[in-house]
Amino acid sequence: MDFSLVFEHLYLVLMTVLFSVIVGLPLGVLAYITPSVRKIVLWAVEILQTIPALALLGLIIIALGPGKTTVIVGLVLYSLLPIVHNTYIGLESVDSGIKEAGKGMGLTQFDRLISVEIPLALPMIFTGIRIATVTTIGVAVFATSVGGGGLGSVIYKGIRTQNMELILFGTAALMIMAILFDVLMIWINNRLTKRTSN
Repeated sequence: MDFSLVFEHLYLVLMTVLFSVIVGLPLGVLAYITPSVRKIVLWAVEILQTIPALALLGLIIIALGPGKTTVIVGLVLYSLLPIVHNTYIGLESVDSGIKEAGKGMGLTQFDRLISVEIPLALPMIFTGIRIATVTTIGVAVFATSVGGGGLGSVIYKGIRTQNMELILFGTAALMIMAILFDVLMIWINNRLTKRTSN
């Protein structure tokens, strides 16, 4: 068994989550503070989510060619919805009394956002990141179809050659990875929730 493919898959997932947060968090904040573009931002990420992952990768490969860059860009676009939505919902759900108290203390909108609203919304935001991470682990299987490698190549090879050992290795590795990430991120999220509720 080629365990390097497990680390390759993990690399694709971590890079995707990193860039999804870098892009998705500001978009969620933008949707929250700018009503004029809110519908456009939320509509755009919803549309991206409705495009089948393989079709989205097929469109991107036309511009970028095959490889890991195509995979990461496609997965980032596909992962934006939960991060953007949860960031917006988390900020919108912060108690209005707390927001007014911040105004009364003379905090600017930016100061309130950074020091009050985002910290209180962090559990909701992190839930969106968790959903995006676990989803990406599964969707990254399509990476092999555009030259991105990962565990998808093991599974597809096993299907082509009718090798049950390869199929079981690939699917078991995916399941273990998804469960470990989910358990770890639920634990972190619970810690964040306790911290914000104290």
